[in-house]
Amino acid sequence: MNAPIRRIAHLDMDAFYASAELLRYPQLKGLPVVIGGGRRKVDEAIQDLPEGATLADIPLAAFPVLKDYTGRGVITTATYPARQFGIGSAMGLMKAAKLCPQAILLPVDFERYRAFSRQFKQVILEIAPLMEDRGVDEVYIDFTDVPGGQREGGRVLARLIQKSIFQATGLTCSIGVAPNKLIAKMASEFNKPNGISIVHESDLQTLIWPLPARKVNGIGPKADAKLERFGLRTVGDIASRERDWLIAHFGKATGAWMHEVSWGRDERPVVTESEPVSMSRETTFERDLHAVRDRAELGAIFTHLCQKVAEDLQRKGYVGKTIGIKLRYDNFQIATRDQTIDRFIDDAKAIRQTAGQCLKRVPLERPLRLIGVRVGALVRAGSSEANAGAPSRKRGSDRATGATNGQATASLF
Repeated sequence: MNAPIRRIAHLDMDAFYASAELLRYPQLKGLPVVIGGGRRKVDEAIQDLPEGATLADIPLAAFPVLKDYTGRGVITTATYPARQFGIGSAMGLMKAAKLCPQAILLPVDFERYRAFSRQFKQVILEIAPLMEDRGVDEVYIDFTDVPGGQREGGRVLARLIQKSIFQATGLTCSIGVAPNKLIAKMASEFNKPNGISIVHESDLQTLIWPLPARKVNGIGPKADAKLERFGLRTVGDIASRERDWLIAHFGKATGAWMHEVSWGRDERPVVTESEPVSMSRETTFERDLHAVRDRAELGAIFTHLCQKVAEDLQRKGYVGKTIGIKLRYDNFQIATRDQTIDRFIDDAKAIRQTAGQCLKRVPLERPLRLIGVRVGALVRAGSSEANAGAPSRKRGSDRATGATNGQATASLF
């Protein structure tokens, strides 16, 4: 009996954050909606709801729009109608307001999105157990040996997963099924939203080679610009060059990799368990905050970040002993500091104490735009390494990008 043909799927939720918000506010469907700016646990509109009314009853006129926004927030995501105006992730809200002033602005709600993420992934695991988690809104799935995974190239199983996720969450997703992860990821973009795309090895020249080189996951703006200088604009253009030529112009590792991916070769397995190296939380302020004038506010934010990192560690079953901080100043320059302690921890108080020591080693004269807390050197809680708690010499490291030299200010939050 012949071995089954390898079939790998890439599943990408459609405008995930925005779609989650549209479930909460169905009256916004079909409208340009932007998610971004500040965070708040309870939407302000809820406070004005009459007794017995639901979120779906909030009139459109009650929602804030981009033209009235003032601040430096950035877009997390946007609905497809908003994207038609050229609005995209990471764009400044003020810039987006010029492109689509009538777009409705909603705050981000990461707790809601993470809850939906856990829900749709559990649906997948009940159908196809070989799943690789790639973030809050995307996964790889090995269809090869799953019932239905070979039928119509994987379309039957993809359709079942799509339907099951929609029934459980009300959200749609797009799925690409191909011989490997590389092509599957490209294929998941072919028919968005709520699409299924099937690619076979024989489809390489017709479906993959005409794509822009930037569609290959791993070819960024710099590599794309260099390819462009050589007249290589598509995946097929790269495939037309000899392996040695690519190595000569892009280096041994990158050139060899480009040759392989342009011919659709990718043997990476679907990895069901991947151990995180670190966990972090950070936040960008609506206005610049100063370590002295805004000490109380900064202190509360800093403590909250430490608490959230501790909750993440405890929920996922990890402990760590390298504690770090990240600051972005008002001039966009960044400074980081970290310190390794002699025991593994996952409690907020201990994280806050060590992170506070890191703060003493950064200049705090300039106003701050962002602050973050990170716990690294992770091991599983309860593991022999964690229980041993082998003492290690305390050590710290500094990295500053254009930060002010000199001693930290005495006023620490």
